[in-house]
Amino acid sequence: MSTGEHLVVVGHGMAAVRLIESLVAGGWVTGGGRLTVLGEEPGPAYNRILLSAVLEGTHDPRATELRDEEWYAEHGVALRTGVRVAQVDRDAREVVLVDRDRVPYDRLVLATGSIPTLPPIRGLVRPDGTLHPTVHAFRSQADCRGLVAALARREQPVRRAVVVGGGLLGLQVARALSSQEGARTGRAAVVTEIVEGAAHVLSRQLDRSGAGILARDLARLGTTTYAGARATGLVPSPMPEHAVGVRLDNGHVLATDLVVLTAGGRPSVALARGAGLEVRRGVVVDDHLTTSDPRVHAIGDCAQHAGRVSGFVGPAWDQATALAAQLLARRAGGEVAPYPGNREVARLRATGLDVAVVGDPEAEAAAGGEVVAVTNPITRSHRKLVVRDGRIVAAALVGDLARVGLLTQYVERGTVLGPHEPGDLLLPEARSAATGPADLPDDAEVCACAGVSAGAVRACASVEDVRATTRATTGCGGCASSVRALLAARPPVPAPA
Repeated sequence: MSTGEHLVVVGHGMAAVRLIESLVAGGWVTGGGRLTVLGEEPGPAYNRILLSAVLEGTHDPRATELRDEEWYAEHGVALRTGVRVAQVDRDAREVVLVDRDRVPYDRLVLATGSIPTLPPIRGLVRPDGTLHPTVHAFRSQADCRGLVAALARREQPVRRAVVVGGGLLGLQVARALSSQEGARTGRAAVVTEIVEGAAHVLSRQLDRSGAGILARDLARLGTTTYAGARATGLVPSPMPEHAVGVRLDNGHVLATDLVVLTAGGRPSVALARGAGLEVRRGVVVDDHLTTSDPRVHAIGDCAQHAGRVSGFVGPAWDQATALAAQLLARRAGGEVAPYPGNREVARLRATGLDVAVVGDPEAEAAAGGEVVAVTNPITRSHRKLVVRDGRIVAAALVGDLARVGLLTQYVERGTVLGPHEPGDLLLPEARSAATGPADLPDDAEVCACAGVSAGAVRACASVEDVRATTRATTGCGGCASSVRALLAARPPVPAPA
């Protein structure tokens, strides 16, 4: 491989930034290689996990930015934002932009992410192709800005909102709208209702028992959930003081001033399909994250590895890091282990709600895993482990996330359970200092928002130091408690002699 190889990355999201950071750290540019990043959105890349916190008013939009233009320039990376790729010409090894400009490549990485899907709601899209003025998607920074502007309107104040979609993002947006934290920005909290077509919220992550605990928590916090119901159309509001009505398939109409769409997305595969690459649900990649063209790779939401498309940031970051290691090793004439695939860790980041899911408990249980679960409506907690061959293969926690770091390590490392486990891992009265934060290994991730490990936290002196040193905000729900617990478990610093 030539040391002057030109690597072009299409996409400028969280996976792309992690790939570029890893390549720069590994000496790709200083070793003579070239890097070009093509991003469709204008401005710097941002942490999309924190957009709901911006909507809530607890985070400044600037806190979501990952790397500014100066960083790319300082490290010799060519960054072009606000450009759209129209085609990948594999024969010429060129990326063709919509303005007909062509960018040559020796090796190409597709990090195109996913695109939102519009639910089939009558009246959602107007004849001119634009969304109804009360309707907002919530996926990008621009979407977030639009919602913040809508909430700031004085002539038409938003008092009620309907969120379509009861997944992780839908719940985060609903809490951002209904949380009293919004009052910090001068806005009153919004009465919020969630419409979810599945039998219960977080149907991909939780069983009915866990979802029931979560739904009661939502109701306690002022958010009503309509599960097993679908929004079918926008109609005149039954209450004249509100802008529009959302009709459900059971005939009920919800009066609202705002409709937020969070009902999911699908991998962005148009470029790959147009280039003749193998595409199923996502762009198919092998254990080297290589597509059907050996010079083209794919990572993140658009990639399909081992038959699975993730959609979560953690696996996207893992893929970016793994691909960087592959590319650097190949250039040096060496080899690294194939990408093994990673178990997903899904964490609900919403004020007053604590949910974490490791792996896929429902699928693992359906495949014959042994289920150990404890549900306590009084303490508003639910804990579920799925065990196979003496090892935890998946877990779901609602209401108490004290052991999510430890369980994640158990799952990822295939730890064989001890004689009193998994019961000791579920019952709070059985906890001991031996399984507390102090025993998490340094490489255990405790803040997925910024990819911060336990070791990085231990190296800091305070929460403020963590925030400044690691880019972790420690204010996105469960991360805050994990960071503080780790800091509290550090041994005291000896006084100077």
